Amino acid sequence: MIMNQREAVIRVMEENGGFATLGYLNQKVLQLPGFESDAESPFANIRRIVQNKRFFFKIRPGLWALKSHQTKLPFDVLPHRNADKEKIKAVGHSYYQGLLVQIGRLKKYATFVPNQDKNKPFLGKTLWDVSSQENFYKFGYDHITKKAQTVDVCWFNDRKMPSWFFEVEHSTDFQNSLLKFFELQDYSARFFVVADRAREAEYHKKINASVFKPIRKRVGFMDYNFVSTWHAKSFALNVTEGDIFD
Repeated sequence: MIMNQREAVIRVMEENGGFATLGYLNQKVLQLPGFESDAESPFANIRRIVQNKRFFFKIRPGLWALKSHQTKLPFDVLPHRNADKEKIKAVGHSYYQGLLVQIGRLKKYATFVPNQDKNKPFLGKTLWDVSSQENFYKFGYDHITKKAQTVDVCWFNDRKMPSWFFEVEHSTDFQNSLLKFFELQDYSARFFVVADRAREAEYHKKINASVFKPIRKRVGFMDYNFVSTWHAKSFALNVTEGDIFD
């Protein structure tokens, strides 16, 4: 049975419980049996399709769902509005951790989340399910690696050395994250704070404190929209390169 791209997007979402990230759609829609696309830019077309309010609605950056499934979605995908605020914040925090883990894996890094976070939900799974590393690499002195193990997401290169560190600041102060990066400054790694765009000015005020001068040029700010776009484009690139190199 031949289906158009909107029908294919709906099918993929239905098979995934009524929701999907743009990255997941980029990966799955073009592989769907019976799907034929005449669009020059199928990934841009997927992004346009999910904005059709007749069939879809946006949950958070990069995450969309079918209107027909709105009352059926699990809590970690669409928390109830009257739910405990701390539980809602926790779901948002682990969502961005999960996106960063998946991006890292697509880029061939070994990925790690703190042990206390591994059972946290991520779109019907847990962070444990999507992270590639059960054990943290001992790349330095114990007091350094213990501090690194508390960072929200770590990416390791093939030499088992840390390459990227991400701290997701969904609601807490930036101070603790920057102190972690301060302790890790002697490693040739990239450091990023991930937060809502509305908090960027707050971040810059904090990083410009004199105590953080040694790491000021080493730490970057990523907003949630950037992370979700990076996630979607990483899956699109992976699919494209798979088509070329398989």
